[in-house]
Amino acid sequence: MRSRDDRIETALAWMAEGRKVALATVIATWGSSPRPVGSQLVVDAQGAFEGSVSGGCIEATIITEAQHSIAERRPQRLSLGVSDKQAWDTGLACGGHIEILVENAAPGRAVLERLMVLRKTDQNACLVTQLQTGAKQLIGAEESELRAELPPELRTAVARVHATGDSTLLTTDGQNFFLHGFAPAPQLIIIGAVHIAQPLASMARLTGYRVVIIDPRTAFATVERFPDTEVISRWPAKAFDAIRLHANTAVVALSHSPQLDDPALTRALQSPAFYIGALGGKKTQADRLERLKRAGFSDEQLQRIHGPVGLTIGSTTPAEIAVSIMAEITSVRRRVE
Repeated sequence: MRSRDDRIETALAWMAEGRKVALATVIATWGSSPRPVGSQLVVDAQGAFEGSVSGGCIEATIITEAQHSIAERRPQRLSLGVSDKQAWDTGLACGGHIEILVENAAPGRAVLERLMVLRKTDQNACLVTQLQTGAKQLIGAEESELRAELPPELRTAVARVHATGDSTLLTTDGQNFFLHGFAPAPQLIIIGAVHIAQPLASMARLTGYRVVIIDPRTAFATVERFPDTEVISRWPAKAFDAIRLHANTAVVALSHSPQLDDPALTRALQSPAFYIGALGGKKTQADRLERLKRAGFSDEQLQRIHGPVGLTIGSTTPAEIAVSIMAEITSVRRRVE
């Protein structure tokens, strides 16, 4: 899955080739807008482009304005409507309204290059743009000292972007800011190549997750059973050495075997993973928590484990259980109470 900020990578590659480049970014939407906030389009001086900010319905206008921004080296804030007909043509039921920031990429090149460095560490980041001037400041989630230097309202908003990865507009002290959130692509690590793992892996991929199956039992962890899925046929303690568990990671233990599940849950609890779940009934969960408590985890830490895994929807079949698990992962990720 390609992440939202591929357009920034493209912009940097084009600038490295000597091309003059502009970036167009969706900074606000109303109604049935074709593309979400944070979507980007990269354009060069000749009109070549990649990405989308409107599903194709008003791209020509944006490309023209982007070329003006390249020539004039000033940011533009465009407010554009998407008509009912345009929206219908792009697969929507009704029109909407979008606000686009179009800017020459050259003045912020150094900031964008540092953003790419942060991406390699799977760190959440917030790119703060002062909309009147185009001035930019990049703050990584682990750069608390930079966040502490911000005015209180801006500091709080940046912290929220770090936590959620979402993007937002902010007006404070007479200034307008766009806070562009960047987060690693979501990944789901499944422990145990069991029957529930098959529909769960498919559903997770459809929802945009990179999926990894871990199971040393080669009879279970096969390409035939899990096509189009990364399968690691190693014990979790070794398999996790090759996986970076970041804040956009979900870990689900399905094997029902403490020898497989417990080491995986231990690594997950030591990580910033946003979701940890484990299959099994209430007694299995209680026994599991007792083992992990003896291993040194506190009650507060163990509360991170969702078990029995999945939302209570009366599921019985493997596919239904997978639906309940994916629904719970989604509700936690989207912070639905």
